[in-house]
Amino acid sequence: MLDKIAKVVARYDEIERQMADPAVLTDHVKLTELAQERSDLQPLVEAYRKHQTLTQELSDAREMVESEDDKEMIALAEEEISQLTADLEQLEEQMRLLLVPKDPRDDKNVFIEIRAGTGGDEAGIFAADLLRMYVRYAESLKWKTEIVDESRTGVGGYNKVTLAVKGKGAYSRFKFESGTHRVQRVPITESQGRIHTSAATVAVMPEIEPVEITLDERDLEITSTFSSGPGGQHMQKNATAARIVHKPSGLSVKIQSERSLTQNKQLGMAIIQARLQERAEAEQHASQAAKRKSQVGSGDRSEKIRTYNYPQSRVTDHRIGFTSHNLSAIMDGGLDPIITALTIADQAEKLAAVEG
Repeated sequence: MLDKIAKVVARYDEIERQMADPAVLTDHVKLTELAQERSDLQPLVEAYRKHQTLTQELSDAREMVESEDDKEMIALAEEEISQLTADLEQLEEQMRLLLVPKDPRDDKNVFIEIRAGTGGDEAGIFAADLLRMYVRYAESLKWKTEIVDESRTGVGGYNKVTLAVKGKGAYSRFKFESGTHRVQRVPITESQGRIHTSAATVAVMPEIEPVEITLDERDLEITSTFSSGPGGQHMQKNATAARIVHKPSGLSVKIQSERSLTQNKQLGMAIIQARLQERAEAEQHASQAAKRKSQVGSGDRSEKIRTYNYPQSRVTDHRIGFTSHNLSAIMDGGLDPIITALTIADQAEKLAAVEG
């Protein structure tokens, strides 16, 4: 581990030398990139240098025990050895965690797309329940939410709904939600009181910067239509809704949540970008699946990740074997216990890969 960190420290020192170069100082783009990389490496470098200091102090204390005749001084040195050993163990654990590569998308805003799966009207109602759960969770973190695309069913549910969540760290908290969510309960549409199993799929897509996925306008078919549905006081009477079709992929989106056609076009293109990124990553995951099976899961929508059992008030995440018997709190936005457990499992898996 220390050899790996020494290479990081060498890179950190090289960055500092480059940042002092007059040629780099006049290149603001390069300087910003180096400053960001240095900031990312700094916690690990500082921990490594502290480790070196403590290691030297431990060596000095051990030498004192071997060379000192005074029993009182030996006792003090042995006490120092015990404390330094504990401090080093704690610091090494911290360094292991810092070695885990950070997902550069973790701080991004997200689009959460929920689609009703098997189960008819009940699947649409469950999709609405998941939407409410995510909105409540985002609100608990003081993040902004907005429904940017929706297709409703006639019984208070959704065939499809896309939620935008804006807040620093949104992707880091929602990224493990992608997959198939299954519900077991007596539907409100069921007259015989029988328990049904229905499903909804969730896709979590980080908001992509335009430079990351570039859209060629020649590949887009953009049309304006009149907004529909209960839009409130901001819904315009003219053609402000934007429908965008990405012809090469067949992806399409209709956005009417913003006040102007231009704003709706921009938001629609952002969603198309995010979906293209998700598709590219899904293809990459598929190609890597034979080589390595992720403990937490691939994030593929076809993968069953969680079951919500209402009769037993139980929620089970199948990827890590996590079970909670407080379903009502979770459906009301209390997702932190599950998300934290998934994050820890993911970090443990990445850490094992680093140490391996």
